[in-house]
Amino acid sequence: MAHFSYKAIGRDGKSFSGVIEADGLELASRQLRGQGYTLLKLEAGGKLNSPANRAAGKPPGRQDILSMTSELAVLLRAGMPLDRALKVLIDMASLPQMHQVLSELLAAVKGGKALSHAMQPHDALFGTFYISMVRAGEASGQLSAVLDRLVEYLESAKTNRDSVVSALIYPAILLVVSVLSIVLMLGFVVPQFQTLFEDMGEALPLLTRLVVDAAEFIKVYGWLILLLVGGVVVYLRRWAATEAGKISLHQRMLKIPLAGGIIFEFEVSKFARTVGTLLGNGVSLLKAISIAIDTVNNRVIKDALQVLPPAVKAGKRMSNALADTEMFTPMVIQMIRVGEESGSLGQMMLELAKVFDGHVQSGIKRGLALLEPVLILGMGFMIAVIIIAILMGILSVNDLAV
Repeated sequence: MAHFSYKAIGRDGKSFSGVIEADGLELASRQLRGQGYTLLKLEAGGKLNSPANRAAGKPPGRQDILSMTSELAVLLRAGMPLDRALKVLIDMASLPQMHQVLSELLAAVKGGKALSHAMQPHDALFGTFYISMVRAGEASGQLSAVLDRLVEYLESAKTNRDSVVSALIYPAILLVVSVLSIVLMLGFVVPQFQTLFEDMGEALPLLTRLVVDAAEFIKVYGWLILLLVGGVVVYLRRWAATEAGKISLHQRMLKIPLAGGIIFEFEVSKFARTVGTLLGNGVSLLKAISIAIDTVNNRVIKDALQVLPPAVKAGKRMSNALADTEMFTPMVIQMIRVGEESGSLGQMMLELAKVFDGHVQSGIKRGLALLEPVLILGMGFMIAVIIIAILMGILSVNDLAV
């Protein structure tokens, strides 16, 4: 049997956490619900409220906001008043800063403010999109349902973000290992043979002389190279932080073969999902577009989307405004146009996001299928050249000795 950690609310309305033993997640859930508990969270292992999660001063992250939103939706769906639900979340908060934020929200709600209004001072934590969704839920009287959709949005965004990051980890590790392997070969292995080769001079094969010279260069100027690389990295980071540098960098990123298309579709997917989610919850088109533009990170795409608010305000169709930028693909424009003509723009934007999510995933897989063999072959080729150069030098020494 496996162990599962859980957070729940008992029949007395008090929150508590614990560990249960069961044959699976579904059986553990049934067992807890069968005891009359309102289940807030259930996960494998005994990691809830672990010391690592209680680190003092650790700011709430995306996962903390996602968990809080999910738990609040469950409590409201169970019929618990908002102020009492917030009190339960405060009792369960593992991070001091999250405890503080929830306490401030509870104080504001008890003072007669709406939850969305109480969240305004914490805009940096929740974001404009989150607060707008909560405001739409309050206006429609369906806050718990809107929170459920908000959880779906956050989980989808997290899944897409994690898939991109995890896909890049292995190639990054492979690249670092390749560079380190070559540097170690030149910096430590080749110098072991320099004493053997140093008296031969021009008699050494050209390849051996090149490898020995490269090893000597690294030995003498290695620290200078590291300082130079570090300086270049610092300069590029500062340059990329400037307005001109950011635009230039983002333009170049979009022109990278294969990767540029993935970046474009990833950004458009975020924009489309945000607009679709907001429209589906009663937010006006103009407000939804303005909020969605802020979710786009690439400055080139973001600047292109800036034409939408004034165009829509002037009565122009969103699809026509995007077509005028000459940046967006016919597929994007046609799907938006169909949504406008059928009166289902929100749903069509969500479909567009889903399509592009699939394109991003398949694009990453294609890229990795090309990148990994290239890195492995490149590392193997460089190491083989070094080994062959050493062997050629040894054979030359033997020939002279004979």
